[in-house]
Amino acid sequence: MMSIEELKERGLIILECISGSKAYGLDTPTSDTDVKGVFLLPKEEFYGLTYTPQVSNPSNDIVYYELRRFMELLSVNNPNILELLNTPDSAVIYKHPFLNDINASVVLSKLCKNTFGKFAVSQIKKAKGLKKKIVNPMGEERKSILSFCYVNYENGSIALEKFLAMKDWKQEYCGLVNIANMKGLYGLYYDSELDYSGIVRKAESNEIALSSIPKGSKQEAILYFNKDGYSTYCKEYREYWDWVDKRNDARYESTQSHGKQYDAKNMMHTFRLLEMAIEIGRDGIVNVKRPDRDFLLGIKAGNYEYDDLLKMANEKQLEMDRVFEKSILPESPDINAISELAFRIRERFYEVV
Repeated sequence: MMSIEELKERGLIILECISGSKAYGLDTPTSDTDVKGVFLLPKEEFYGLTYTPQVSNPSNDIVYYELRRFMELLSVNNPNILELLNTPDSAVIYKHPFLNDINASVVLSKLCKNTFGKFAVSQIKKAKGLKKKIVNPMGEERKSILSFCYVNYENGSIALEKFLAMKDWKQEYCGLVNIANMKGLYGLYYDSELDYSGIVRKAESNEIALSSIPKGSKQEAILYFNKDGYSTYCKEYREYWDWVDKRNDARYESTQSHGKQYDAKNMMHTFRLLEMAIEIGRDGIVNVKRPDRDFLLGIKAGNYEYDDLLKMANEKQLEMDRVFEKSILPESPDINAISELAFRIRERFYEVV
């Protein structure tokens, strides 16, 4: 696998651009500098048995695509790759003139409605997911199965932990047996002298413990274990603390500071993508540097309520649908033309290197 240093040392990079917020014109003093580009494998490696589709640094904020991979992604109207191809001159570090042969008329199609639209929807989902995590933080101590168990009590039910406290019982002296044909229900027995398995053998157990109950023992109650609720909790607990461990603290603090309790950056990109899709469908142009900068940065600053943004995003999606219904763009890119273009560009490069 080649490294970025090798690509540069061997002069294999044929396109290098500043990407992300600085290309969009949406950068602020704290913005990072992302770089994307295209490289060309040496002839012997391209035609050999090893193929390197892309090279990136560990944080993935610097990524270079091999020409074939770049053209493949163009052929499916990938948003990131279309943005790279249409990077404004002010953000282009280097571009080989052979790449000027790639004409937008061959590449752009109505697929952009789906690729940009789905990307936008994914940003909404991310914003919703973060809002849920912020509004419903999870305690660091993981709940046990006991918190998802209930027993019948009087004319209703009561949480198992409360029931045990009322009885001054310990869970390890409890015994459970299955109740036939009643999923999730168990007969509950109690005896501090017998060797019962308890309700759970260990605090971190993920299964109910069953015991051998002597014949004639008194059943104290019927226990219900909400297994689905416990499974959902474990999944959400794991996702929440994984998010806490990996989250961008500066971005999280920004989300907290504007007080709207959603990821404003995700919502900003939702509108950027939807507006770019509308421009592509209407004008056949990929406008990377955003003319609606003030509006987008207003979203990022938390100047809008979450519900209002969702309503506006829905309206933008409907507008996008209408634009693509009337668009003169082809239904999909001309794959044969893109394939021929990829071949010609590569052959020209190999002739001069």
